[in-house]
Amino acid sequence: MSRTALVTGTTRGIGREVVKQLCAQGFTVFATGRDQRLLDELKNETGCLGESFNLADPDAPVALYAAASAVLGGIDILINNAGANLGKEPIIDVPAERLDASYAINFRAPYLLCREALREMGARKSGHILNVVSTIARTSAPNYSTYCSLKYALHGFTQCLIKEARLVNVKVTGVYPGGTDTDFRPEERPDYLKAESAAQMIVDCINAPDDVVVHELVYRPMVESNF
Repeated sequence: MSRTALVTGTTRGIGREVVKQLCAQGFTVFATGRDQRLLDELKNETGCLGESFNLADPDAPVALYAAASAVLGGIDILINNAGANLGKEPIIDVPAERLDASYAINFRAPYLLCREALREMGARKSGHILNVVSTIARTSAPNYSTYCSLKYALHGFTQCLIKEARLVNVKVTGVYPGGTDTDFRPEERPDYLKAESAAQMIVDCINAPDDVVVHELVYRPMVESNF
């Protein structure tokens, strides 16, 4: 039987490549993202299922999980890939509204999706949750205080989740990709990881032997030295 996966943040970059690779390997995938046009293109290209959700909405994560689980008949793998760096500015210039918006996407949404997944997966004592964090959670940078802080929060939450999920035989992986050449940043960086390479690392982790759990998957382009 085909394994099922719910993947967020799939209309661009790493998430899009993850969906393509999983579908190519026979997974049944429910993809989501905010750009309906790009999501439709992905569905046509790969045959994946999916629906557009705005994860900044506090009710969206639970609604998304319920919709995906109903369509898939249960979720074997959850990949929390959606994230956003909404501004690069000094701490003294960060407005409260931007902090709240970043919290909603980068922390609240994956937290709630993990909660729903742990309930379902824990009940049947199988499943795999992967939170795509960032190597920014292992370092620091000026003008990245909001994004960096929330990725640190997601890292800390993932460490707690690993310990709770282990008790019900659910795998949890924190994924920490380094710089990747996607439109997440405005400038092109061909010396960074290719999106398909970053995605392949995630897919390889999912395909690890049943008796192996990868708690932390950290990888960077060779040019990166901020560690």
